[in-house]
Amino acid sequence: MPKIRFHKLAAIVVLIGFAAWMGTGEFSSVGSAADKSVAANKQADAGKPAQPEAGKPDITKPNEAQAEPKAAPRTVAVVTPPRKTFARAIRISGLTEADKRAVLATRVNGVIEKLPVKQGDHVKTGDLVLMLAAEEKISNVDNAKQLLVQRKAELDAAERLAKTGNLPKLQLDTARSNLTLAQSQLDTAQAELDRNEVKAPFDGVIDRIPVELGSSVMQGGEVATILKLDPVIARGEISERDLRYVKIGDEADVRLVNDQKVTGTVRYISRDASAQTRTFRVEVAIPNGDGSIPAGMTAEITLSAEPTNAVMLPRSVVTLGDKGDLGIRAVGKDDKVAFFPIDLVDDTPHGLVLGGIPQDARIIVAGQELVKEGDLVKPVEADQATISKLIGEATAGTQ
Repeated sequence: MPKIRFHKLAAIVVLIGFAAWMGTGEFSSVGSAADKSVAANKQADAGKPAQPEAGKPDITKPNEAQAEPKAAPRTVAVVTPPRKTFARAIRISGLTEADKRAVLATRVNGVIEKLPVKQGDHVKTGDLVLMLAAEEKISNVDNAKQLLVQRKAELDAAERLAKTGNLPKLQLDTARSNLTLAQSQLDTAQAELDRNEVKAPFDGVIDRIPVELGSSVMQGGEVATILKLDPVIARGEISERDLRYVKIGDEADVRLVNDQKVTGTVRYISRDASAQTRTFRVEVAIPNGDGSIPAGMTAEITLSAEPTNAVMLPRSVVTLGDKGDLGIRAVGKDDKVAFFPIDLVDDTPHGLVLGGIPQDARIIVAGQELVKEGDLVKPVEADQATISKLIGEATAGTQ
C-alpha cells in the first residue's frame, strides 16, 4: 500500500472536521443570538428617556429664556395735506399739421406757358397757379363766342318778324334752338380751355413747385403743393382712460419744440381707437394768421378737463402696491397701514396732484417703503424739515 503524503492526510482531516461542524448547526445559532441581543438592547433603550447628546441643548424642554421679544411698531412720518380743487391736466405728445393740404395736378398733357407763382407765395381761392399752352383751344373759344353773337342777332330778327306775322313760328323755334346750341358750344370750348389751367382750390400758401416754366407735363402730373395753415392743427393721441375727460370746444395749451406757447380749441375727437395703440386721435385748432407756426413741428398738448378735488404731494411718496399699482400708503384710525391707488390729476414742478385719496388719510411721507399693508405702525407728524426736503427733491426732479 502506497504511503499517503502528509498534506493529503491533513486535507482529509480538515474536510471531515468541517462536515462535522456543519452537521451540528451551531453556525446559525451564533447569528440568531446576535440579532436577539440587538433587539433586546433596543427594547431596553425604548423604555428609558432619551438622553441629550454631549454639547447639545435638550430641545424637548421649552426654553423660555430664549423666546424672542415682540418687535415694537415701526415709526413712520405722516402728513394730512390740505385738499384743493385742481384742474385736471392731460398731457400728450403730438405734432402740428396743415388744416388743409392739396397736391395740384394737370388734367391734360401740355407745355407750361404760365407759372405766375413761386414757393412761399400766398394765394386766394381761384388764383391761377399754372397754365399750359393752348393756342388751338383759345381759338375755339373765340370762334364759339362769335357764333353765339351771331345766333343772338338771328333770334332778335326772327322775333321782330314773328311779331308782324311775317315769319312762321317754326322758323322762330329754329332760331332759338340755334342760340342754345351756340351757347353749349361755347361752354364746351371754355371747359376744354380751363382744363389747361391749374387754380388754387382754397386760400393758402404755395409750399412746393416741382416744375419749371416751359417744361412738358403729362396728364395727372404733380405741379404744386398748397397748404392752409390758418388755423394750424396740433394733432395727438389720447388714451382710452382719459377720453372721458375731454370734449369738443375745450381749450388746450400747446407748447412747441422751440418753447413757443400757444392756445387752441379742441375741434375733433375720434370715436374709433387705433388698433395698434388703443388711443384716439385729437385735433386742436390754433389761430395762425401770420403763418408763423409751420406744419410738422413737435408739440406737447395739454388738455384741461373739469376741476377735481385733490392733494399735492412730492413724487417720493408714490410707491407700488402688492399688485403693482401706483399709489400711496397711509395710516388709518387703527394705526394700521393701508394702500390707496392714485388718480394722477397733474404733474407740476412742485409735485404731483393726486386724486382718489380719502379725506382723513394720514399719508406716509417717510418710511413707506419699509412697511406693508396691514402692518401696525407708530405714526408721527412729519416735521417741517422733512416736508421741505421732500418738496426740494420734487422740485429738483423736474429741472
